[in-house]
Amino acid sequence: MSRSSDRIALVTGGGGGIGAAICHALAADGLTVAVADLDPDAASRCAAALPGAGHLGFAVDVSDEASVVALFDAVGAKIGPVAVLVAGAGIVMLKPNGERKTVLETPLSDWIRTEAVNSRGVFLCCREFIARIAHPAPHKRVVTLSSVAAELGGYRSSASYISSKAALLGFTKAVAREIAAHGGTANCVAPGLIDAPMLRQTLKPQDDAMAASAIPLGRLGTPEDVAAAVRFLVSPAASYVTGVTLDVNGGYLMQ
Repeated sequence: MSRSSDRIALVTGGGGGIGAAICHALAADGLTVAVADLDPDAASRCAAALPGAGHLGFAVDVSDEASVVALFDAVGAKIGPVAVLVAGAGIVMLKPNGERKTVLETPLSDWIRTEAVNSRGVFLCCREFIARIAHPAPHKRVVTLSSVAAELGGYRSSASYISSKAALLGFTKAVAREIAAHGGTANCVAPGLIDAPMLRQTLKPQDDAMAASAIPLGRLGTPEDVAAAVRFLVSPAASYVTGVTLDVNGGYLMQ
C-alpha cells in the first residue's frame, strides 16, 4: 500500500478489539489516525501505541449528536480534516450469562440503546463527514462495520444487534451514492466470527474448535483479518469500489 501521511483517518470504536487493529493497519500505511472511543483512556493508549507520529485519542459517544459534532471539530483543530471515516463503534446487549436475548426477552431500553449506537451512531458520523467534504474531494473514504449476523440472522447475536447491523447494509449504499459526486467511496465490511472481545461475550475458548468447524477455512477470524479489508477499501487500489459489502468470514456465509 502507498503511504499517505497527509490523509487523516477517524476510527470510532478504536480503543480495542477490531477497531484497534484497524487503527494499527491504517497507521502502518502512513495515515494519521484519530482514535475515538467512549473510553478516552483506551483511545489514548491505542493512539500512543500506533506506528508513526501525530496520532491522538478522542472521547466520543457516537449516539449523541453534539458529541459527534464536537469530535469532528476537535479532530479538525488538533490534526486536520478527516479524509477517511471508519465507523466501527458498536455494542451488543446480552444476558448476564452471555446468551442472546430473544425478541420476547428484549426490553425496549435495550433495543433503543443498541440502535442508538450501532445505527444512529453511524448515521451521525457519516452525516458530519459528508457535511465537511470539500468540493471536489478525491480519495475520501467511508467504511462502516456491519456483521455476518445481519446477513445470516445470527445465532449468538440478539435481535436488536442483528437489526441495527442490517440497517448499515442499506445505509452505506445511500452514503455511497451521495459522496460519489464528490469523488468519494463508501463501503461496508461484514465480519464473521472474529476472535475479539465482542465474540468472547458468547464464545468460550474451549468451544473454539466447534465454532470453527462451521467455517470452511477452519478457523476463527482475527481483528487483523478485518483490518486488512478496511485497509484495502481506504487505499487508492479501491478507488472504483463503492456501495458494496465485503464479507470477512472465512466462508461462513457464501452468497
